[in-house]
Amino acid sequence: MDNSSKLLSLALLSACVASGLNAQENSRKGYLTGSFETNTNYYQKDSKNPGVNVPEDQFGSNNYLKLDYYHGKFSAGVQVEAYAPVLLGYPSELQGAKFTNYYVDWTDEDFSVTAGTFYDQFGSGLLFRSWQDRTLGLNNAIMGARVTYNYKNIVRLKGLWGMPRFGMEFTETQVRGFDASVSLSDLFKWQTTSLSIEGSALNRYESFDNYGGIDLKEEGGKPYSNGFSGRINLDSHGFIFKGEYVDAGNKWYDSTDGETLYTRKRGNAQLIELGYNANGLGINVTGRRLEWMKTDILGGNTSTSNMLNYVPAMCTQYTYLLTNLHPYTAETGKMGITPGEIGGQIDVFYNFRRGTALGGKRGLKVHANFSTYYALAEEGTAKKGNLLFRDFSFDFEKQFNRQFKLNFLYSVQEKNPTYGATKETHLSNIFVADMQYKFTPKFSTRLELQYLTTHEDEKDWMAALLEVNFAPTWSIYVSDMYNHGDTKVHYYNIGASYAKSRTRVALSYGRNREGYVCSGGVCRTLPAYTGLNLSVTTSF
Repeated sequence: MDNSSKLLSLALLSACVASGLNAQENSRKGYLTGSFETNTNYYQKDSKNPGVNVPEDQFGSNNYLKLDYYHGKFSAGVQVEAYAPVLLGYPSELQGAKFTNYYVDWTDEDFSVTAGTFYDQFGSGLLFRSWQDRTLGLNNAIMGARVTYNYKNIVRLKGLWGMPRFGMEFTETQVRGFDASVSLSDLFKWQTTSLSIEGSALNRYESFDNYGGIDLKEEGGKPYSNGFSGRINLDSHGFIFKGEYVDAGNKWYDSTDGETLYTRKRGNAQLIELGYNANGLGINVTGRRLEWMKTDILGGNTSTSNMLNYVPAMCTQYTYLLTNLHPYTAETGKMGITPGEIGGQIDVFYNFRRGTALGGKRGLKVHANFSTYYALAEEGTAKKGNLLFRDFSFDFEKQFNRQFKLNFLYSVQEKNPTYGATKETHLSNIFVADMQYKFTPKFSTRLELQYLTTHEDEKDWMAALLEVNFAPTWSIYVSDMYNHGDTKVHYYNIGASYAKSRTRVALSYGRNREGYVCSGGVCRTLPAYTGLNLSVTTSF
């Protein structure tokens, strides 16, 4: 950050604090809101934890302070981040302390303008998405300007320009984008049908210096690429239809031909979603095809935070320990293996009402999902290659009485460990029983019992979690994940949390297996570690 940016940040912060202090005297002067979050680990050596990695000072700490000031149509804010040092498994480019985000914004009913940092996306995010996810260590905020205009909810227009953030700095890469939406249902004043047509265009410029000084112009390359997307959204009498086509522009990938270092590919994607929701029944069918769809901020960089678009895994997003041992991430293309993926999912939910044969006295909620994805066999086609991932899951929720509720889940997952290069797959069957019992309105317990069986990898696993809650303040838990099929290692955790008003403090200690942390279908690798974790979140 240069000196002028620092002065701007400090000025905004001072103005926010000063205005916030005066807000109680006169509410018309605006008000200040803020939040603070810290996650701090103390790492220990552990000979029984395979692959454990202990940093030299044995500490890691991620910290975030965010302040926002609002005064009528005007708002401004800053965010400070401090990594002292960054937690294991997070991108290494996150280091030190800095004012990372700062903005000013003016918004009325029809028009808005933002200067500084902002987040946004076009459509589903396949073409462009800027967002923050602290679980993943991802923050690709855009530093620049954005203008929006809304004409009677019939026409919505958006234009933006800026430089995406990578790590603690804003890059020389530039994006210029325009997004438009026309609501035909608002234009013709339809009462029971919603129909909109949308489109986006994105120009991305990057320096070829990111490719190790290789002159990509000799390969016919240009420092900019243009992409676009077209979308249609229809919702009528419980039926939903969404369609999107994306041309993501040119990308550069490590070459495998032995003659050039980089190969130019043009990304594209197609997405179709059909749904129905009425009378307790919900059905959603999604189909998607991806071809060279990873859009980097910096070319030639392999960091997990180096992304300028959003390509989630469209399958069940699990929260239980054993169901997330081998999560699926969308295949956006690997040179020499596959240009992408093709597949989809069907998701069905039904609520058996009270008084019916299966619903009984308190009803029954049933859910099933089937998803399957294949490697693309050829560029420019819909021919499927080897299986990448397949998952069938079934779960139900039953409230037997006022005290006892049961959630049961069964999942069978099949995953290709070679990303589609061969036909090899690993198959797992997973069973979960999640039971909650309320002794009083403020005292309850929850017990999870899980089992995974497979002939591959580390063989069978079992897991259990016991949680005791004293609402609304205290929660205590103990868990263990045991690999009895191979390593015979216990991955145990014990912790407690305390919540009061807008503040939550959590402390835990345990042994953590090498694996993945996922959020919204996007994952990062989590290294093995053993140690103590302190987490504090508060807002004001």
